[in-house]
Amino acid sequence: MKKKTFRIRKFINDIHLWLGLGSGIILFLVCLSGTILVFEEEIKSFFSEEINVEATSKKATIESLTQTLKTSNNGFVTGLTIPSTNNGAYEFFVKKDLKERRGSQVLVNPYTSSIHKVEKTSADAFLLTMFKLHRWLLFDTAIGRPIVGIATIIFLVLAVSGIVLWFPKKLKWKNVKQGFKIKTSANWKRINHDLHNTLGFYACFFILIMGITGLCWSFDGYKKGLGNLIGAEIFNRKPPGFKTEKTLKKKSISIDEAIAIANKTFNYNGELSVSFPNKKNNYYMFRKTNDAHWSPVTTDNLYVDPSGAILVVERFEDKPLNTKIASLIRPIHTGEIFGTLSKIIYFLACLIATSLPITGTIIWLNKLKKKRKENF
Repeated sequence: MKKKTFRIRKFINDIHLWLGLGSGIILFLVCLSGTILVFEEEIKSFFSEEINVEATSKKATIESLTQTLKTSNNGFVTGLTIPSTNNGAYEFFVKKDLKERRGSQVLVNPYTSSIHKVEKTSADAFLLTMFKLHRWLLFDTAIGRPIVGIATIIFLVLAVSGIVLWFPKKLKWKNVKQGFKIKTSANWKRINHDLHNTLGFYACFFILIMGITGLCWSFDGYKKGLGNLIGAEIFNRKPPGFKTEKTLKKKSISIDEAIAIANKTFNYNGELSVSFPNKKNNYYMFRKTNDAHWSPVTTDNLYVDPSGAILVVERFEDKPLNTKIASLIRPIHTGEIFGTLSKIIYFLACLIATSLPITGTIIWLNKLKKKRKENF
């Protein structure tokens, strides 16, 4: 029985070793870029130019600010984000051509109506490179996406097999507790082994979460399958079913009146984003985040007819659990789910994951040297 158990353990060890060596460089690059992207928004904010906004008694209306942007030839205003504090700039989304996918961002001081176009910095270019490296290894998406996906599957196998190998051959508490700490007083080979074994154990849970959710971007079939498993569509960006009546008799409300309806519906302090009506979607679409909520990335959604009639109210807390999980796949993957705390945890877990291919390779090289010495 012991001999059979040993063979199984050796088989698992061989899988762990060769899969790790074969995918080491790819996993290192994906994990390294992921570590940097954890604090993507913070890095962008640090390198971007600050806009000082001092609150006064005179505050311009959204309607007038929108007209100011139009007359200054900035393009078509498609929406904006209003901060939850009074000393923040309004972030308008502007497109030179409505066929553009993203457009550009323009910051506006609501008290002075001064306009500041958000310019791209070297940090933006660097983070875009990290994003492409993380998702596609800088290759074309058709090539890079499946490679990253396969590497992610391998990483999941490595994580599970690593946990199995973490347990000692003799399951005694004296042996098990050694796996919880790094013996810093030992030689460098033992320290390297403990860094791989112990840190890998602590990061394993988060590696599994990141891997399971990350595959949604690599394989459409997996994304649909996971959605079927939990009973809710993942990355569902479609608006709820409703119809807006087009009639000349109805008077359209102003942007400010629409925003007042949204703030009355969601009567709490938080950041409010709005997409303006257009030819494709003839309605206001609001997203509001509650500053007092347990997660900074959960939003309540509101759809308002141009006439002011409320079409649909979607409160995050009212959604079924499976729908909540499906809508949070991205923040669960990136670590944004609980704000700064979860980001720090994810950063450390990603940093450990980045080190595992290195420490694992060193362990293998040390064993090769040992075998060569024994043979001689």
